[in-house]
Amino acid sequence: MAFSEIAYEVTDHVATVTLKRPERLNAFTFTMRGELIEAFDLADADDDVRAVVVTGAGRAFCAGADLGGGGGTFARRDQTSEGKTTEGETPSGETSDGETTDGETVDGVPRDGGGTVALRIARSLKPVIGAINGPAVGVGVTMTLPMDVRLASETARFGFVFARRGIVTEAASSWFLPRIVGIAQAMEWAATGRVFPASEALEGRLVSRVYPADELLPAAYALAREIADNTSAVSVAAVRRLMWSGLSAASPWEAHAADSRLMAELGGAPDSVEGVTAFLEKRPAAFPMKVSQDLPPGVPSWPDDPYRV
Repeated sequence: MAFSEIAYEVTDHVATVTLKRPERLNAFTFTMRGELIEAFDLADADDDVRAVVVTGAGRAFCAGADLGGGGGTFARRDQTSEGKTTEGETPSGETSDGETTDGETVDGVPRDGGGTVALRIARSLKPVIGAINGPAVGVGVTMTLPMDVRLASETARFGFVFARRGIVTEAASSWFLPRIVGIAQAMEWAATGRVFPASEALEGRLVSRVYPADELLPAAYALAREIADNTSAVSVAAVRRLMWSGLSAASPWEAHAADSRLMAELGGAPDSVEGVTAFLEKRPAAFPMKVSQDLPPGVPSWPDDPYRV
């Protein structure tokens, strides 16, 4: 698949999605938005892909939205990548935030582009690892919130800068961020809009681990390989949906009901038989089931789209 603003490749059962506008610190555009959605469609449809790693080309992960539209950037609905420039690095290192899409609405208003990407990542059937190699600001950080694990380079910086641009947190981050870091930490970062280092992101539990720059991608791939080499793809897809959908369950009984359905559906399935047999025979498991064909009906459809007609 030919992309212009990202790169997509699959090696050893791991898909790598690289944001690829290094001359603009990988600033987010309408084109990048569409390509990211397409990349996650490809990963979900490919049974050879067991995990997805997302990173940035050059010295940034994603420095926010391309602000080439000037002061009216967030009022426009016809944004493309052609002719746009970023806000440019300020002394604190940020550019900015998300953008709206053309021709898609919710409750009669245009959807924000960052939100369409975040919700596509949220629906992923493959685990997603963010390898945040540099500045991740505005939509550059909010797009990572639905990823399952975020790892950061020591050179990474983060900023929920929306209030400094006169707009609001986007990409469904008002749902994701408090669930990841807690409401107090989420509000501190969002209300100040300040850019902060990887050490603060680690302390606030936004990222799981911080690495020297040259160790970040190897660590992300090691984690992806651990998943690919040792687990059932169908089990991982089901667990991912159970975990994320469970964040908004009304009580543990909802989780218990969902767990029970899937235990009944998968307990006698070929992957379960193989997993137990391989353990007893002290050998690596060779799980036969495929995500594209064998997801049981009990796997939650999450997040549901209440606007779909």
